[in-house]
Amino acid sequence: MAERKSTMEKMVRSVPRRPDPAHWRGRRVLLTGHTGFKGAWLAYWLQKMGTHVSGIALPPEGQPNLSEALGLATQIDSRYLDIRNAGLLKQELQRIQPEVVFHLAAQALVRPGYAHPLETFATNVMGTANLLEAMRGVASIRAAVLITTDKVYKNLEHMAPYPETAELGGYDPYSASKAASEMVIASYRDAFLREQGIALAVARAGNVIGGGDWSCDRLLPDAVRAWQQDRLLHIRRPDAVRPWQHVLEPLSAYLCLAELLPQNPGYACAWNFGPDGAATVREVIQFATQAYGRGRTEFATREEGPHESGLLALDVRKAREELQIYERWSLQESIARSMRWYRDFEQGIPAAVLCARDLEAYEAN
Repeated sequence: MAERKSTMEKMVRSVPRRPDPAHWRGRRVLLTGHTGFKGAWLAYWLQKMGTHVSGIALPPEGQPNLSEALGLATQIDSRYLDIRNAGLLKQELQRIQPEVVFHLAAQALVRPGYAHPLETFATNVMGTANLLEAMRGVASIRAAVLITTDKVYKNLEHMAPYPETAELGGYDPYSASKAASEMVIASYRDAFLREQGIALAVARAGNVIGGGDWSCDRLLPDAVRAWQQDRLLHIRRPDAVRPWQHVLEPLSAYLCLAELLPQNPGYACAWNFGPDGAATVREVIQFATQAYGRGRTEFATREEGPHESGLLALDVRKAREELQIYERWSLQESIARSMRWYRDFEQGIPAAVLCARDLEAYEAN
């Protein structure tokens, strides 16, 4: 079996918690980073539930991109704004008066972090601080979920999964910036926002996959670009281990957590969201090649490029035991649905149709 299953799989599983559409209907939500892959999917889901979504982000990068493919600029209250601009960010929060905040805006990739470390720290640390400062004094806010990453942990290169209490750290600028942002988040929560009545939680999710991601230096988007052009895909770290999950899995967890926060102050803390196991890059590409139906790949025989973590897995027992959050799709199904999304988009099927298909299947699971 390709996935490395942990002992958590032996736990008796209750019915997975699901987002409640009635909770989100008519609610005012601020979503930063709605032009990114995960942000666009979350904006789409919220909009489908009848939420009043206001998005703040940089303009979408590259062509194609999911935000434009879904037409989000006309579907939600979309504003292009750099979160490093503290003054404009504060004005927007005062205008929107959100009830819930989801913070996804970030420089979200490891290799660009090496190329642009100052921009990475400015966006991920000071951008987050600017948002937290802007939230002060906005009386409408009741809950906030700030998304960091599974890479915030000081990586000891072992297969033991990291619980939420593990030491934070970061070798590369991206990981370090996200770990540093968590210290800022904890400070604002304890010093200001809890007293203001805002329940604030941090979400650390595993590696996400799914249709509509065209980012550079991400595994499946790089594969699709190569295979669509009949180019050889080169994999630089085939034996790296990651906790892979379909994008709808962590988004569902974020929504459920935000629903619970106002009535459960103890949930205003850090949470790991991910699968029961982990898999290597090689295994994911092998599944993806089979699902896509074509594609040539070569695997490097030694590590290439700047340092990246080799082994990474998340301990997700807290989310299962306290929130009843379990993944619904296996790794194989997640990859198969992702590759079908890309194939069908290449054939001209609109992104909104493809996202609706996956979301309906996920909600029915």
